[in-house]
Amino acid sequence: MSLLEKKTAIVTGANSGMGMATTKALLKEGARVIMLCRSEKRGQEAYKTLLQYGKDRLFLVLCDLGDYDSIKAFAKEIKEKFGHLDILVNNAGFISLDRQETKEGLERQFGINHIGHFLLTTELLDIMPEGSRIVNVASGAHKAGKIHFEDINLHRGFNVIKAYSQSKLANVLFTRELARRLTDKGITVNCCHPGAVATNMGVNRDTGFGKTVMRILKPFFLTPEQGARTAIFLATDPSVKDISGEYFYKCRIAGSSKRSKDLELAKRLYELSEQLVKG
Repeated sequence: MSLLEKKTAIVTGANSGMGMATTKALLKEGARVIMLCRSEKRGQEAYKTLLQYGKDRLFLVLCDLGDYDSIKAFAKEIKEKFGHLDILVNNAGFISLDRQETKEGLERQFGINHIGHFLLTTELLDIMPEGSRIVNVASGAHKAGKIHFEDINLHRGFNVIKAYSQSKLANVLFTRELARRLTDKGITVNCCHPGAVATNMGVNRDTGFGKTVMRILKPFFLTPEQGARTAIFLATDPSVKDISGEYFYKCRIAGSSKRSKDLELAKRLYELSEQLVKG
């Protein structure tokens, strides 16, 4: 019997990079995997590539993590079609040099990297049984991060490092607080730093801006498969089935910033997130 036989998993941002590598690994272990992708074209291309690893166990469902209605519609479809969920890998990430907003007016890096995944996760919790696992792909960039409660959407003094590090610190804080809230449910929540990975994140798909830089730096980066190892480990390995609320790097619990361990800060962010998704 395969490790994940009869288990259902969702991977966000599954059409490329680490998301695609994670989807492939979960399929190989026997899981039924739902690819959450925003672009139908890129989603279909990845779906066709991955079919060889689990023809009857792979599903593509479109969702825009920058749109509350799209997230709620996705969750509703998953509940109706699949009924339960055992593994949720919140992998999708967004980064931009210029300030952009989601449909609801949130700064887009915070809105997708944190709030979109916050809403998705909380919408799906009621179909996750005891023993389920949630994995949030964070980043070492969280160490430079601060939650700007007084200007959460960064209308003043926006820069890419400030925005991205805020969103990644939010990933770690969300992990801590959600793990605390789910202690009695038997659902684990962990996050990880994948390392410096060569992906298309940060490349403008319309203009191609960033491609040359990525091509030059690629030899110094991990492959998506290498970067996905810790997320796959957290989603599948029996050794971490009872560990929750931790930050991992290279498949081990790792040091994280002082802010990321502030449980009051984590609680405050969770409560703000609840208010934001209520609109």
